[in-house]
Amino acid sequence: MIPITHREFVRLVRRAYAKVPAEMRRSLENVDVTVEDWPGPEEADLVEGDAALYGLFSGQPLTEREGLGPLLPDRIVIYRQPILRNSKTRTEAEREIRITLWHEIGHYLGMTEEDLHRLGYG
Repeated sequence: MIPITHREFVRLVRRAYAKVPAEMRRSLENVDVTVEDWPGPEEADLVEGDAALYGLFSGQPLTEREGLGPLLPDRIVIYRQPILRNSKTRTEAEREIRITLWHEIGHYLGMTEEDLHRLGYG
């Protein structure tokens, strides 16, 4: 595992967020992006086999909000330990952070897993 502190990992997530195109960032209203070390048991059960969960979007995708009143904040969580344990270099970890963040933003925007894989964020 590569040594990146929690604080530095949060900085890398912020850096990846800053690289999201401005028009996409403007659509991210009421979204909380956080970093946690590990997914909980319920979240870990969302992946099959030995796959690691790097991130998770929870909330209501934009494409499904029509007619809904005010909602609680949506949440994107980036899981630090699974990314670090599966990255051989800092550069690889930074790339995985970016891909994971964009993947979860895609879910917020209403994209399916197939859409994200086709775009290279699967």
